[in-house]
Amino acid sequence: MSFSFPMIARRSVAIAALALLGAVLAACGVNNVPTLEERAKASWGEVQNQYQRRADLIPNLVETVKGFAAQEREVLTAVIEARAKASQVKVDASTITDPARFKEFQDAQNQLSGALGRLLVTVERYPDIKSNQNFLALQSQLEGTENRVAVARRDYIQAVQAFNTEIRTFPGVIWARLFWGAKAMESFTATTGAERPPAVKF
Repeated sequence: MSFSFPMIARRSVAIAALALLGAVLAACGVNNVPTLEERAKASWGEVQNQYQRRADLIPNLVETVKGFAAQEREVLTAVIEARAKASQVKVDASTITDPARFKEFQDAQNQLSGALGRLLVTVERYPDIKSNQNFLALQSQLEGTENRVAVARRDYIQAVQAFNTEIRTFPGVIWARLFWGAKAMESFTATTGAERPPAVKF
């Protein structure tokens, strides 16, 4: 089978044109949208990991406090119920574009944080709890986890900001609509009183 020179030349030109188009698209940032989206999703995964770590610590913390202060049933119950509610509200990487689901998740986590804060304030009335080695170890782990939650949330907020900016500005807005169908992701908002550091004493 023989090929004429013009046919080979046309194929070479077509291949070169496709390669040039690919290079132009890459240079224009067509891949920025999925890259930033995946980075934001990975950051969201870390937020979930840290919230799960916190949830895993709570049963042991509650049991330790209960051993010394069973009469604080209302506070202990509030923590258990808040943990259960926070664990039931799931927002995975495919639904972080849903404002209602994201708000429900954030509200549940804020409620759990408030219940934990009330529990730790209650502990102040029980010196025996504060000197218990198991409680001290759990307290240290909880403090570390709260710090990790804060870092994970900060990283997620930054990743979402970069992604949302990309899909709303030129030329990213074109690629987002033309190729990816990308939607803006939800981010955390400050809770009321967040401008003041919490007064928690151990």
